[in-house]
Amino acid sequence: MLKKTYIRDGRNRLIGSVTTGFSDDSSVVRDAEGGLKGRTSDRFNTTRDAHGNLVSIDTSDPGLLFGDDDE
Repeated sequence: MLKKTYIRDGRNRLIGSVTTGFSDDSSVVRDAEGGLKGRTSDRFNTTRDAHGNLVSIDTSDPGLLFGDDDE
């Protein structure tokens, strides 16, 4: 079953969402407007940006896709 979790900043503003529960142990990360920010994989323990470039090879943390440029 898919589950969507909303991500908020320190001022309680919505900055994105993470959808988990895919059959391949991945999660999809979207920004506040619904645009794709990237994907994480619990199976391979990686985080990739929207272009498929590796952000992290040792953690599947969606928080890595929300940087300082998202204000």
